[in-house]
Parts: sequence; C-alpha cells; structure tokens
Amino acid sequence: MDLKELFKNIKIGQKVTVQGWIKNHRRQKEFGFIDFSDGTSFKHLQIVYDNQMKNFDDIQKMLVGCAIEVNGEIVESQGNQDFELKANEIILLGDCPAEYPIQPKRHTREFLREVAYLRPRTNLFQAVFRIRSVAAQAIHNYFQNNNYVYVHTPLITTADCEGSDQMFKITTLDLDNLKGKVDWSKDLFNKKAYVTGSGQLHGEAFAMAFKKIYTFGPTFRTENSNTKTHANEFWMIEPEIAFCDLNGLMDIEEDMLKYVVNYVLENCDDEINFCDEFVEKGLKEKLTKLVNSKFTRITHKEAVDILKNSKEKWEFTPSYEDDIAKEHEKYITEHFNGPVFITDWPKDIKAWYMKLNDDNKTVAAVDLEVPGAGELMGGSQREENYEKLMERCKELNVDTETVDWFCNLRRFGGCYHAGFGMGFERLLIYLTGVENIRDVIPFPRTPGNCDF
Repeated sequence: MDLKELFKNIKIGQKVTVQGWIKNHRRQKEFGFIDFSDGTSFKHLQIVYDNQMKNFDDIQKMLVGCAIEVNGEIVESQGNQDFELKANEIILLGDCPAEYPIQPKRHTREFLREVAYLRPRTNLFQAVFRIRSVAAQAIHNYFQNNNYVYVHTPLITTADCEGSDQMFKITTLDLDNLKGKVDWSKDLFNKKAYVTGSGQLHGEAFAMAFKKIYTFGPTFRTENSNTKTHANEFWMIEPEIAFCDLNGLMDIEEDMLKYVVNYVLENCDDEINFCDEFVEKGLKEKLTKLVNSKFTRITHKEAVDILKNSKEKWEFTPSYEDDIAKEHEKYITEHFNGPVFITDWPKDIKAWYMKLNDDNKTVAAVDLEVPGAGELMGGSQREENYEKLMERCKELNVDTETVDWFCNLRRFGGCYHAGFGMGFERLLIYLTGVENIRDVIPFPRTPGNCDF
C-alpha cells in the first residue's frame, strides 16, 4: 500500500504491507523505531518493532537508506504521533552501507548538488520536486480546461527565435577531423541546425489553426552565465492565442498564474508548510497574497518615471531606452505592493516579431514582475502585418530564409495574436522559496557542469 493512500483513511487495527526506505533508525535493547518513507507522501510513517520478532538482531543492523518491506498493524502511538505501524515482519529488500551520503542530518545544498542522484531522498528535495510535479499538472489543467491544444514543438530547429545567437548547434560531422570552413550541406540536415531555445515560432503556426495552443517542454540556451536564475537547459511554458491583443494576454497571464499558485497551495500543503518553515519564512503568506492580488498595469515609460522620481540611489540609472534592472523590478513591485505588468517597451531591446506600436519607438510587449522574484513572464502581441515584420527582420538582420514559413503565416489568413513565455524553473523558485535554479531542476546543466 502507498503511504499516501494509507494516510487518507487511517484505521486502528488495519493490517498493511508497505515498501520503502529507512530514513532514520533508533535502536533500543528490546525494541526499535524506524522512520519510514515510500516517496508517495511527504509525511513519514513511524514503524515500531520489538525483540519478539524472529529476525530482531538482523533488523537492528539495518541502516539508513535500506529498502525494506514491512507487514504489520496500525496501532495508536505511545509517543507524539497519532498512530504508528507495529511490525510483524520486516524484510530487507535492498541493503545500504554505512558510508551512504544522505544521513539524517542537515546537508548544504552545495553538497547535495554533488550527489544530485541521491538528493531527491532528502526532505527539501522531496518537497521541491513534488511541488514541481503538482505545478506542472496545474499548468496542463489550466490550459486544457480553457480549450487550448497542447503542441509538441520540435527540439531541433533551423530558426533562432530570439535572434540572440545563443543556441546549441548540432551536427553529425566528424569534429575531430574538420578542416577549413564547415560545409553544412554535408551535414545530416544539409544546413545548420540547432537545439531549440523556444517553441514559440512553431507554436504560432498551430495557433493559426487551433486558435489557442500551448507548449510545455525543455529549451536550451548557450548563455555563459552563472547567476542563480540561469541554466543552459530549462523548461518553458509558451501559450499562443489567435484573436488576442495585449490586454487580453495580460488577463490570461494573471488568471493562469493565480490558478497555478492556488492549485499548489491546495495540493501541496505539507510541502509548502515545510518550505515556509525551513526555506523562506512567510512563503505561504506571499503566495496567498498573490492569489488575492489585483495585478497593476503600467507602461515602461511610467515605470521609469516612478524610478527617476524616487529618492533612491540606483546602482544602474533608470533609462527610457533600456531594460530595467533587478533593483528596479524590486522597487516597482514594492511601490505597488503586488505584481506589476510593464508594457510598451523600447523596440530596440525587444525581439523582432513583436508588434510595433503607432509611435514607431515601442513594441506591444509586456513583462510581469512579481514581489520577491522580479520578472516571471515575458510576452507580446505579435506583429501580424507581413510588410512591417519583414522590415523589422531587415532592421535586425534576421535571416529570413530560416523563418520565411513563419512570416508567411501573415499572408495566409493571419490575424492579430499574442503569446507569452514563462520559465518553469523561475516559477518554481517563486513557489518554493529556493533561490537557486540548480535546486529546482532534477539534474542542472550550467556552465562547467554537466554531470550525471
């Protein structure tokens, strides 16, 4: 029986069989206590056994990490628990040596990254990765319940969506024997190919057929950054919606985020309480406040006005032509005491496919800033005018041969449309309070680190 099912309906006197692992083992002369988990529940089960068992001496030798099967009866606890499992039989299924790294003590996250294949067994990562699982389900629920089609966009592409030249190139050529300029026509796809940095372009093709779609999958960037919020492999959620303008997009972003956060609060109570106590004090209050907040909407110019009119001394001077820094994001969310949408960004710092505003200086882009995390989502209304899009491609030196099919969507029944992207790990940083992206993804891929 799974512990999750057992805890739903505990009955004193119930006979059960459970399989799982020893988390801690306290031995006495005539009896012992095992802290037991099978991974299906954040809660553990206390198992008590005594010297009436025929293999008592063998049980006493079982160490932390051992896999065991326990047959017994649920009884009222003589200690602090409401109940415990009185063992009639304990069978060793998998031994574990004394040098097992995950002993019942507090470990640094840096150490646990070195044994990433074992860290899911700790309380912290039991909480983090269960929240990750539940949040992923919430995202699918939200979009499926609102008539979106889930699209599996390709991981291999020839198009650089962001135009940032930060994509991994893939090849079957013999790299050890290359001489001179590479002849890509001799490669597998007869041209340069990359591992995708975004599913957006292909997603738009499906939005022009299904009206509302979303992608949810891994993306890859070559950015050589060692910050707490950057990784070279991460997951993205990217909805694309036909017949949707920027205001409609912000409505969807707010509605989706509130749904996902509330779903996690309702379905991960034990895990959120743990993170609230041991990771980020006030986490639960922060998340609950977001669910009940009204998101503010201001333009990039209005945001810079607020920053310039403040009496703060900035490390980076706010500018009407530039992006806003982390310190600015923090100030803006504190100023409005809640999440803030910042719209209408300078065109020179945004992507080529974003819709140009009438002022010819800004684009219909939006970033969502949330308290304690900064930017969480980025989106825009897309340029639906073919001529204007081609002109932007020319301005920014976008290789139109690789995106001609994307541009042609405007010629064949194109319409006004919008979409956004949300890094899943950034959402998890916000949901758990764990501040480093390396600790919310199972096996992190960052510069200089590609172990396991």
